[in-house]
Amino acid sequence: MILIGQYDSPFVRRVGIALALYEIAHDHYPWSTFADGERIAAYNPLRRVPTLVLDDGTALIDSNAILDHLDEQVGPARALFPAAGPPRRAALRITALAAGLADKAVSLVYERVLHAEPSALWSERCRTQIAEVVRLLEAERAARATPYWQGEVIGHADIMLACALRFAGEAHPGLIDQATIPALMAHCARCEALPAFVAVRQVFVPPA
Repeated sequence: MILIGQYDSPFVRRVGIALALYEIAHDHYPWSTFADGERIAAYNPLRRVPTLVLDDGTALIDSNAILDHLDEQVGPARALFPAAGPPRRAALRITALAAGLADKAVSLVYERVLHAEPSALWSERCRTQIAEVVRLLEAERAARATPYWQGEVIGHADIMLACALRFAGEAHPGLIDQATIPALMAHCARCEALPAFVAVRQVFVPPA
């Protein structure tokens, strides 16, 4: 099994952390979509990461699809999403909000590095979306006393949230006022202290 992509991507990192938590052996090809697009294309014509190449050569191409496969492989007792019902829907909702935050932060990077004159309208829209998602997540996390979002055990929602906020903070310093989100910052610090998070980590450096 091969995981393709650099860990400075919040989406590659969420997969890498899940693989570490599941203790699934794999190789890691830290290829960049900018510098290594043609190499990625041999496995994924979209030239996107993360891409997970299974032992039979099948390439899975979306972090959600990849994690769905990994959850199936480890079985419901170990899967990091609840199996069904309201707990699963709640976890999927928080994960989607965190993934959307990360996606908007990535969009701001592309807008900045790919366009000589970034769109002020698009950039402001992304910043507004990020701010509103962060505000909602802070209020909901502050209302919970458990170590992780849904209890005593970490899940995919926790991982995606921590990866998204770390990326946003490194890619756009000052975009999110960390002093205004103490519950989220404590949550992320708890996650980032775990060995899997420490092992799967790469500081974001904007592409030239």
